[in-house]
Amino acid sequence: MRTAAYERKTKETEISVELNLDGTGVYDVHTGIGFLDHMLEQLSRHSLMDLTVKCKGDLHIDGHHTTEDCGIAIGTAVKKALGDLKGITRYASAYIPMDETLTRAAIDISGRPFLVWKVDFPRDKIGEMDTELFEEFYRAFAFAAGVTLHVENLYGVNNHHIIESCFKALARALRTAVEIDPRKADQVPSTKGTLGGSL
Repeated sequence: MRTAAYERKTKETEISVELNLDGTGVYDVHTGIGFLDHMLEQLSRHSLMDLTVKCKGDLHIDGHHTTEDCGIAIGTAVKKALGDLKGITRYASAYIPMDETLTRAAIDISGRPFLVWKVDFPRDKIGEMDTELFEEFYRAFAFAAGVTLHVENLYGVNNHHIIESCFKALARALRTAVEIDPRKADQVPSTKGTLGGSL
């Protein structure tokens, strides 16, 4: 089982994360932001990654630090759980429809962090959560996990559908990318023989 635990404590947030990449999608998420909890539950359920997140953040200011730091903590735990990266599928993509919305996510577990985010929202908020914070989460996750991640909403009009399809697309792409390829289970999936930042 590829598991990891990570704790992060700053003056802005206190976060603990536990995850199992080879789980069944069981989650226990409490960030203090209801909609973020809902999205992280989607990430867990559709990636089949068991995920526990406990966060106490400075929500009396706003949701920025909590959202970004959760991305950092989850991304760091994913990187730790992946270990030496031997045998992983590495590349994956997913198209996820949700009613009128369609979103694509593509991931490369490369050790070279990068985010391309092409997602626009018709309104500035979903409930009490600022929609601009989702890009912060995805960037923090990608850089902490050491992955190249491209997310694009191809079309959609409902804010809830747009971002939920983004999280489900990430989940399905991540699920495939972290899977062990039985034909190369003892090898790092790179002609260089290593992953982790070199071109």
